[in-house]
Amino acid sequence: GPLRPQVRCPTIRYHTKVRAGRGFTLEELKAAGIHKKTARTIGISVDSRRRNRSSESLQANVQRLKEYRSKLILFPRKASAPKKGDSTEEEIKMATQLSGAVMPIKNVHKKEKARVISEDEKNFKAFASLRMARANARLFG
Repeated sequence: GPLRPQVRCPTIRYHTKVRAGRGFTLEELKAAGIHKKTARTIGISVDSRRRNRSSESLQANVQRLKEYRSKLILFPRKASAPKKGDSTEEEIKMATQLSGAVMPIKNVHKKEKARVISEDEKNFKAFASLRMARANARLFG
């Protein structure tokens, strides 16, 4: 299928994960220098309803589009008369068909390094402190 944007899942439970969205916003396409009609013809999905809520996600998707565009090999419509955006003869000869997902999205997990448990952490009574906090909230005022 076409190239999809990287989006965050909704709700508190899942917002740490990223997944493939429906389509790139017009703002993302503009930043990457791709026309919205051209995008659909070269295998990029477009969603005019989606909004960019953060500059980080916008930059990530623009980077994704630029990377895709650099890897893409466009065959000319007429072999005798190649146009401006088309690939060179050598690139076309080297081209192979991609099987599988187009630039799959991976979740990155940051591992925490092992460390020594401090004395404060050893003496901390989690259950008792939670009970105390609940009691304080209940008996407040």
